[in-house]
Amino acid sequence: MEAKKAYFAGGCFWGVEHLFQGKPGVVEAVSGYMGGKMENPTYEQVCSKTTGHLETVEVTYDPEQISYEELARYFFEIHDPTQADGQGPDIGPQYLSAVFYSTAEEREIAEKLIEILKGKGYPVITKLVPADKFWEAEDYHQDYYIRKNQQPYCHRYQSRF
Repeated sequence: MEAKKAYFAGGCFWGVEHLFQGKPGVVEAVSGYMGGKMENPTYEQVCSKTTGHLETVEVTYDPEQISYEELARYFFEIHDPTQADGQGPDIGPQYLSAVFYSTAEEREIAEKLIEILKGKGYPVITKLVPADKFWEAEDYHQDYYIRKNQQPYCHRYQSRF
């Protein structure tokens, strides 16, 4: 298997990471930061709303078991891609919805899915941004819901397609 990586920002990374970890074909999901102008930011710096980073999850997957399109479709169904100011009660620029694409094909897939959702009446605000350096979050953010034996409070699956 030659694993691939995909990057999604959909609010607090704890819930996004947790739901992707349970998806068949996903090898690993890691919480971190992407899209900002600072090298190796800390959680406190990202929360200061001055670095430009979004809380992002790096999804490592087996393309023989699950496609990028299936992952992206799932992403749009585990967070609210219509909320412009954050996700659920988590408000702020670090919680915005974005797909960080690594190839033109990934961008085209995300664009296609957004158009499908808009055609169904969802006013999707998810940004499509070229992927850049992924900074892994601190250890205490990894596997948060598994370690706490809890379920996400602002992420859940909702069929939209």
